[in-house]
Amino acid sequence: MEATEERRVSKAVREAADAWCAEDPEQDVAERLVAGYRTSVLRKTAFIMACCLGAVVASGISLGIGTYHIGFLECYDIVWKHFIGEVEDKMLDFFVVEERLPRISLAILSGIGLAACGCVMQSLMKNPLADPYTTGISAGAGFGATLAMTAGITVLGGSYSLVWNAFLFALIPMMVIVGVSKIRDGSPTTMIMAGIAIMYIFNAFSTVFKLFADPDDLSALYKWQVGTMGAAGWSDIMLIFIVVIAGFVFLQIHSRKLNILSTGDESAKAMGINVDSMRRILLVVITLVVACIVSFTGLIGFVGLVAPHIARIFVGSDNRFLIPSSAAFGAALLVIADLIGRTIISPATLEVGVITAFIGGPVFLFLIVRSRRSTW
Repeated sequence: MEATEERRVSKAVREAADAWCAEDPEQDVAERLVAGYRTSVLRKTAFIMACCLGAVVASGISLGIGTYHIGFLECYDIVWKHFIGEVEDKMLDFFVVEERLPRISLAILSGIGLAACGCVMQSLMKNPLADPYTTGISAGAGFGATLAMTAGITVLGGSYSLVWNAFLFALIPMMVIVGVSKIRDGSPTTMIMAGIAIMYIFNAFSTVFKLFADPDDLSALYKWQVGTMGAAGWSDIMLIFIVVIAGFVFLQIHSRKLNILSTGDESAKAMGINVDSMRRILLVVITLVVACIVSFTGLIGFVGLVAPHIARIFVGSDNRFLIPSSAAFGAALLVIADLIGRTIISPATLEVGVITAFIGGPVFLFLIVRSRRSTW
């Protein structure tokens, strides 16, 4: 029975190969492969460009929405004239450039950083459920914010005390994971388990402080924890821009090594890659980028988890294309989520973290069902 089945499959394969070769006998096989590769690259590039276009369109719409409505093209005209020093209407310039553009810029940068880091984290850990928060970054930042807002305990004083607390405490899980991986080994399982352990510890401490917190402080803390795009000015945006872009470029440079790592640790070591060292270095970079973002925005879930999965459907698992595709989709997703949050119950605002949860949850369930079906 098995032999009959094998012969049938072999015959089907031969017929398919003969049909493929018969389509154009004069065309060399190598030329076919090159043509197929070029088509694949064009398709992947088209997806990235479509995501960028979606982010631009959503940004233009978002710039025009508020207490004073402004047209789509007029918004971009105002932005352009502001940066070339030809401001015509100071009131419109204030609404667009000073009040709305920082919010949209923060959404774009946060989407790029969270999605790109989520993509690399999934490749690094070889786990489709991994994202930057898996390592306990969110729990550390949340505990730092809890200390600052409920107990007044800050590492550094001043107007940025909350930001510094969230940032510095977000780095602690990374240091613990790196330490544990050096003591044991640098395997993905060790890193994920260490991150989960740290997450539960920080969440427990945060809960204790919340139990004794003032109701007003608790309300402000919950607002920070669901994620917001309205807490950063231009000076903050420039800092986030430098960190996110530098981190993105670093991750993109290592995309080829990530592709090799996906074939297995032994194969990567045979090709001269120090696997454990590479994991630690990339984890440090991911932590710095994500910690910088969440210290200003609060905790925004699902972007680093869902965006890489969506991008993978269109561009495959090649990290050279998957990282920029995830970043572009993450930027578009977060801008659209913020736009929905600002308009769905206007004039009130629904914070962006709530919208990403509403979008990300059903989408992730769909991806799980789709993955199961393809496996079967």
